[in-house]
Formats: sequence, C-alpha cells, structure tokens
Amino acid sequence: MIGLSHYLTLSAILFLLGVTGIFINRRNVILLLMCIELMLLAVNFNFVAFSRFLNNLDGQIFVFFILTVAAAEAAIGLAILVVLFRSKNSINVDELDSMKG
Repeated sequence: MIGLSHYLTLSAILFLLGVTGIFINRRNVILLLMCIELMLLAVNFNFVAFSRFLNNLDGQIFVFFILTVAAAEAAIGLAILVVLFRSKNSINVDELDSMKG
C-alpha cells in the first residue's frame, strides 16, 4: 500500500528537480518559469497528500487558491516575456540585465 511517506518522497523529488533546474539553467526565462511551476506543483502535492491522510479538506482548498495564483503568475510572466522578446529579440537572461525604458 502506498503511504504518506511515498507521496512526500515524490514531492521532495519534484521540488528538488525544480530547484536544480533553476540553478543549472539560468539562461532561458521560459525554463525558469517552468521550474518555478514545478516547485509549486510539489508543494500542492504535499497539501493534497496531507489533506487526504488527515481526512481534512483544508489542504485541497489551499491547492485551489495556489493554482489560481500560479495561473495568474504564468499569464503575467508570459506577457512580460512577449514584451521583452519584441524589444530585445531574445529571451536570454544574460541579455536582459539592462532594464532601460
């Protein structure tokens, strides 16, 4: 039977993959946003696992709000990326260090 420790281990692996992706690849903004979303998914996975094993719906309600904020963050992040790409013709993080108007 799959226990709480299995879910927490899987969540820790997902979170570490997200952190590793952020530290390894600092050049592509889209990949950075994907790694942040992966870390949020790992946190949501923890909330759902604890909610299920404690027979309490509070964790699932938190997940609903976190997913709403994550969707808004992804939409705003991609909109900013489109504007930066149109002005700089690149999404390389190293080239985006000067924020002149």
